[in-house]
Amino acid sequence: MWCSMPDRKVNLIDFMPFAQTLGLTIVSAEKDRVVGQLTVVQALCTTGKIMHGGAIMSVADTLGAIGAYLNMPEDAKATTTIESKTNFLGAAKLGSQVTAETTPVHVGGRTSVWQTRLTSDEGKAVALVTQTQLVLR
Repeated sequence: MWCSMPDRKVNLIDFMPFAQTLGLTIVSAEKDRVVGQLTVVQALCTTGKIMHGGAIMSVADTLGAIGAYLNMPEDAKATTTIESKTNFLGAAKLGSQVTAETTPVHVGGRTSVWQTRLTSDEGKAVALVTQTQLVLR
């Protein structure tokens, strides 16, 4: 996903090698909503051929980071996750496509809080993740 910044156009995933490893694709990235998708492959699974909890958390962390980046104050250099909580609600099976949608709960000058809902291609809830990002200056 290309993101237009005031002075440049960047592909956000180019700066996130781990997101590339996950196979994550950014569908849309706006200040108030980031959407990503991935197909559950064997390397992302645990026993029972379902998506590993760490992979679920990684998707949410990536999207929350993108949202925080898009909302950084002009004098900021980066953001970093300082807290994350995950509720696992259902399974994403091998071969299924997972969609993740991140929206801000709070955007301030020092921190932002993001909530990510992950759903299966059947529309069933997979997880709900809430994370806090710290602005680094």
